[in-house]
Amino acid sequence: MKKLLGKRALVTAGAQGIGLAISRRLLAAGCDVFVHFRSSAAGSQELAAEAATLGRRFGSASADLTSTEGCNPLVAEAVAFLGGLDILINNAGSLIARKTLAEADDNFWAETISLNVGSLRRVTRAAAPHLIAAAKTGGGASIVNLSSLAGRKGGHPGSLAYSTAKGAVLTFTRALANELGPQGVRVNALAPGLILGTSFHNTHTSAESARATVAGIPLARGGNADDVARAAVFLASEFDGFITGATLDVNGGVYGC
Repeated sequence: MKKLLGKRALVTAGAQGIGLAISRRLLAAGCDVFVHFRSSAAGSQELAAEAATLGRRFGSASADLTSTEGCNPLVAEAVAFLGGLDILINNAGSLIARKTLAEADDNFWAETISLNVGSLRRVTRAAAPHLIAAAKTGGGASIVNLSSLAGRKGGHPGSLAYSTAKGAVLTFTRALANELGPQGVRVNALAPGLILGTSFHNTHTSAESARATVAGIPLARGGNADDVARAAVFLASEFDGFITGATLDVNGGVYGC
């Protein structure tokens, strides 16, 4: 994607799983990339080597995104390193644990919402002025938020809090698209379905559950991280396009609305 050559991207949770695949695709498309990670430094080291081979700039930093004190310095460091910001990929989030309505207390709900919605809001709030500035000079800017099929239709048992949070990400995306559209920033979301080979599903999805889910997928397979990464790079490249406030489903044909 030639239109991404030289664009500057920040990817949260960008050093493992889906985030790692997105970071790699952005580098290959010509972006300079800054990656946030919490503990997966090994992935950032792999990306640094790949970026050097491609002749792209790459930086990374660890941060706790569940507080403003963690988010604001991260964005400031990314912007200082990149010299601005054209693309924000909000990928951080997790199921944390499977708990039913009866099992999930107030602290668990607060933790789930803070990680999946609050972190996205905090990072976006800090990044927005830089994206708006880039849009004025570069013809547009892009935000891509990672939601989930669970946010479309609810998830498997025990994912009530997570599904609620990911549904909120979709609403946040549509509302923010309205708010930032006049300033040239397009905001879209991805809703992945079963994406195998990631720590998320390795931790929270049993082999039996995965087989049952695959049986209901029209394409008759689970997805992989690169399936999501290609879609993320497409939406990121639409910084000057007409797509905003949209959700792209990446689930092999499962009806998700």
